[in-house]
Amino acid sequence: MTRIFLLIATNLAVMLVMTVVLSLLGANRFLTANGLNLGTLMVFSLVVGFTGSIFSLLISKPMAKWSTGAHVIEQPSSSTEVWLVNTVQVLSQRAGIGMPEVAIYNGEPNAFATGAFRDSALVAVSTGLLNSMTKEEVEAVLGHEVAHIANGDMVTMTLIQGVVNTFVVFLSRVAGYLVDSFLSKDEENHRPGIGFEIASFIFQIIFGIGASLIVAWFSRQREFRADAGSARLLGQKQPMINALARLGGLQPGALPSDLAASGIGDGSQLSAMFSTHPPMEERIIALQRLN
Repeated sequence: MTRIFLLIATNLAVMLVMTVVLSLLGANRFLTANGLNLGTLMVFSLVVGFTGSIFSLLISKPMAKWSTGAHVIEQPSSSTEVWLVNTVQVLSQRAGIGMPEVAIYNGEPNAFATGAFRDSALVAVSTGLLNSMTKEEVEAVLGHEVAHIANGDMVTMTLIQGVVNTFVVFLSRVAGYLVDSFLSKDEENHRPGIGFEIASFIFQIIFGIGASLIVAWFSRQREFRADAGSARLLGQKQPMINALARLGGLQPGALPSDLAASGIGDGSQLSAMFSTHPPMEERIIALQRLN
């Protein structure tokens, strides 16, 4: 339950901060003074919904390096680093994307890809993953991460998050306005006040939970696509099946909350509805059915 709460809180945090900032600048007072004009409200909602998501995407690479302590391989200093860089280069060429930065970080088995642009992304693997898998399995995981980049999954998730955030902000204020109007004793001269603010805040939390479910569902679908993408890049599906089976017997290392959806495994105990990753068994079955 703690991890579920943190996931929801992370998704709501940016919206709430943006809402507070714009409220302090007088946006909410302007909306309510003008009877909550829906056109203006939609513009307000778009600003709140997308600003945080886009900003998070743009700083995703430096934040990922900082939060995980990932070391970017600029000049390979070991045979493992040489192999990692060469493997990512080959997979990237097959996928038709620019060469990502390749990094290693200390931690339990996991890997992730991030970045705002498909031709200048970042692929990182943990020392735990390198130490617990065969080279063929690591190659499959790298193919999975390169497939995420080639599919534009980071941008897609940002757009989806922005859209659902927009609707959360918009609908919470419409619902708050309706509740405040219903409770008002002076309907003819009604001007929303503290009741509107409180009701909107509560509805934003409620709708935010629903938005988290939608985003998590899309995230699970992209994991299936990235698994299939790895199989196509390697020309066979068995290495990815083996990698997933190996991960199924391990406890994936937990990533910072802003990277949790980007890992090869989420390393959490979230309920199925809130999980950003499908169960390993389902992913393996999907690959086995792949033609």
